[in-house]
Amino acid sequence: MKLLLASNGGFLINQGYKLLSISKEETKIGYVTTASKGVNDLRYLDWHKNDMRVNGLNFEEIDIEGKTEKELREFFKDKNVIHVEGGNTFYLLKAVKETGFDKLIKEFINKGKVYVGTSAGAYIACPTIEVATWGPKVWDNYGLKDFTALNLIPFVLLVHYTKEKEEWVKKETTNTQYPVRILRDGQGILVEDKKYIFVGEGEEVILK
Repeated sequence: MKLLLASNGGFLINQGYKLLSISKEETKIGYVTTASKGVNDLRYLDWHKNDMRVNGLNFEEIDIEGKTEKELREFFKDKNVIHVEGGNTFYLLKAVKETGFDKLIKEFINKGKVYVGTSAGAYIACPTIEVATWGPKVWDNYGLKDFTALNLIPFVLLVHYTKEKEEWVKKETTNTQYPVRILRDGQGILVEDKKYIFVGEGEEVILK
């Protein structure tokens, strides 16, 4: 099993994709943009798609919402990387569950495809997406009541961390039953079977 969970897409362009042990020529990315439908500002999405093109990365975009299992299998059959982009975590998880993509992701990973998740895409790899409810900003949950996620890793992630968030992050971490790992933009966690390797710029944030 190989996963790469990151705070932001810029990290992937700068170094993340190179950690997947797949040459650029052989990389075929299935780029899931469904989470973007739950937000208004799509500049991050346009930027990342343009940067992938400029860097010669082979990707094909898909919105999984409303897709059948057959359609999803057909789309991903020739892809070796599943990249789930950020946006609204609740919107994303709702679509993942409704389409059965949660089960397909696990099947694909077990067959050797690499899962890459940025922001919301990283959150759904955790046991729950409870971290998406933390902090002062209130997100539309689109009617999602069950926050149970894919449980691909044994901890929850908090992404887009900055020093200004320290106090409320410290408070929120006391209310979860899971270990918490924190990522700034430019950082990620590389998962190889049961090894969890911090990668990226600077040191990992450890709050005390």
